[in-house]
Amino acid sequence: MPLQNRVDPFGTIHAVPERGLFTGNRGIIHDPATKTLLKKRWALQAWIICICQFRNVRREPMGKNRPGGKAGWTELFFLDEVTALSAGHRPCFFCQRERARDFVGRFGEAFGIAEPRAPQVDKRLHKERLASSGKRPAVAMHELSSLPDGAVVATGGNAYALRHGKALRWSFAGYGPPAGLGQLEDKALMLLTPQTTLAVLRHGFRPVWHPSAEA
Repeated sequence: MPLQNRVDPFGTIHAVPERGLFTGNRGIIHDPATKTLLKKRWALQAWIICICQFRNVRREPMGKNRPGGKAGWTELFFLDEVTALSAGHRPCFFCQRERARDFVGRFGEAFGIAEPRAPQVDKRLHKERLASSGKRPAVAMHELSSLPDGAVVATGGNAYALRHGKALRWSFAGYGPPAGLGQLEDKALMLLTPQTTLAVLRHGFRPVWHPSAEA
């Protein structure tokens, strides 16, 4: 049975077979004895995105990965970087240093911060994440075309990633075929990607897409 460690664009954690391209964490939020989530859904303000293979390190997902048989950070999985960013995560400085530096650097450009630091990003994101009780703004139909590639919106419980002026319906298995933005007309839309991340995307950060987006 799949573990409950797959994250959707809303930041909610599910138990589904599909794993995705990236892992990451929000701290220790599981019981290693039962491999189930605790009631809390985050333990740190630093929600990060990691690569699945790094220096031949092997971990037991939701297991006892610290000395003394203690729980290590809870491995979460994302379809792609677009999904992780929508959920409120950002690249890890340990396994993705260049990506993380690029993200934080563009954050500094976006907000006029000469020497930006990751904790500044984390603090802002923590207030905006839907999964940590943040508020996501409604978005009008006429605003969709001005959103950057990689932004994710939702309506009726479904998420859509925006790419090249098209909307791609999200699922744990991948994206549906691109469709015109008109399919979202007359629907109540909510912006999932945090405003901070949206500003970073507008300043040139290019997220990694699942191969299904290229189909």
